[in-house]
Amino acid sequence: MTDPATPDDAFSLPFTPVGRHGDIPAGEGRTFEVGGRLVAVFFDGESYHAMDDLCPHMGASLGSGPFVDGVVTCPWHAWRFRACDGAWCDNEKLKVAVFEVRRSGDAIEVRVTPAG
Repeated sequence: MTDPATPDDAFSLPFTPVGRHGDIPAGEGRTFEVGGRLVAVFFDGESYHAMDDLCPHMGASLGSGPFVDGVVTCPWHAWRFRACDGAWCDNEKLKVAVFEVRRSGDAIEVRVTPAG
């Protein structure tokens, strides 16, 4: 998954390890600092998903919200965002950045565009 506003050279950015397979239980997320950004990484039981950690509404950590059927719910005011494209479920024009994530052996790695 990539940030819709990702520049063409984003694929030259390295993957950064953030944890190990098994660190994030299914249906949950964790927050990591990568390249000057807070990134929420979620596990749906089969795949990992990564997005900006901060909810654009009031800045709550999305990484601490529940993750069900590919949607994370903000723990403060229940705004819901799709992990596939970062879109707010109530208005798809509002999005948070999503990032490519992969498993390399037991490592969970994300490719994050720099902040700013």
